[in-house]
Amino acid sequence: MKYLVVVGDGMADYPVSEAGGKTPLQLAYKPNMDFIAKRSRMGMLKTLRPDLPKGSDVANLIILGYDPYVCYTGRGPIEAAARKIRVEGDEVVFRCNLITVEEGRIIDYSGGHITSEEAKLLVSELNDELGEFGRFYSGVSYRNIFVTRIGERLESTPPHEIMGEPYEKYLLKPDNEEARRLNYMMLKSISVLSDNPVNIRRVSSGEKPANMVWIWGQGKTPRLQPFAEKHGLRGTVVCAVDLIKGIGELAGMNVPHVPGATGYYDTSYENKALYALKALEDSDFVYLHVEAPDEAGHEGVLETKVRVIEEMDRRLFGKILDNIDIGKVSISILPDHPTPLAVRKHTIDPVPFSVMKPGLNGEENPFDEDSGQKGSLGLVDGMDFIKLLKEV
Repeated sequence: MKYLVVVGDGMADYPVSEAGGKTPLQLAYKPNMDFIAKRSRMGMLKTLRPDLPKGSDVANLIILGYDPYVCYTGRGPIEAAARKIRVEGDEVVFRCNLITVEEGRIIDYSGGHITSEEAKLLVSELNDELGEFGRFYSGVSYRNIFVTRIGERLESTPPHEIMGEPYEKYLLKPDNEEARRLNYMMLKSISVLSDNPVNIRRVSSGEKPANMVWIWGQGKTPRLQPFAEKHGLRGTVVCAVDLIKGIGELAGMNVPHVPGATGYYDTSYENKALYALKALEDSDFVYLHVEAPDEAGHEGVLETKVRVIEEMDRRLFGKILDNIDIGKVSISILPDHPTPLAVRKHTIDPVPFSVMKPGLNGEENPFDEDSGQKGSLGLVDGMDFIKLLKEV
């Protein structure tokens, strides 16, 4: 049996009062997702833990069967693995956002969704001006990497969780020599980046400047048991963002580069679908991840999240269903976690999931949170997800 698992990052949500108590999944016109869900058994999946970071790193590790209490060290080293950055054994890797600050507050965790080309220029200047603190590596858009030799045990905060808050309140803690050194670097980055021609040009064009570095999610490089050895399945990860690519790399899965995959609303859904279909020819298990719904959840605009779900349905699921033999492949749909519009950050609520498999009787319900709650599979721990796929 071949398995295709499609993850809509942050796609689950809460009922929205101004939308008559419906969620974005319930409001969206998504005939292709519903086609799959109506031929599926459904349930709710527990993908996060209350005492661990509420991030896609932990959630996707759990979905893929990796115990975060054993293997999770931080988000930074996972993303570094995706970019094949060489990290020494005693080095600490931080995720490094290029953010927008104004009057002492964090205005945008993404630096106005700065382009990767612009970010590369800013990262180059950071290395020139702040290289004494460590090494900066460019990634995709605002998502970059910082490598140093200190700070592993400091308390850091994801910037998307503190939008609108004073940034000095959330600098690295506790107040010790390592924190003071790295906090000085972050504060110094404001003057370095504000005067960069990239940001001068962005401001003059009415765009938000990426005018501060924010480091978080640090750790040392983890070790994962190879996915094929763990599950007996040859695996491929199809995605745009380094976080999921890095998990794939660390797990020894195939991680192809998908042209046009951006991790934002302008991603090439069609190419992601085609690369997933191609991967099914040689792999037993294909993990197709889409970041856009999560970005919409953080933005907090209902219309945008509904539109993104509809685009994903039409351009990704439509392409898949037009080119796949559903009699030979198991197809599953799930978010990795909710990113509710009301809070604009991740929550630990269980998420709906569906499993369509040849010979399996469907429950005739659309894909949404209510259907998951009513589903015959009940509440399932994410660590058991792949086992369930094989046995259901």
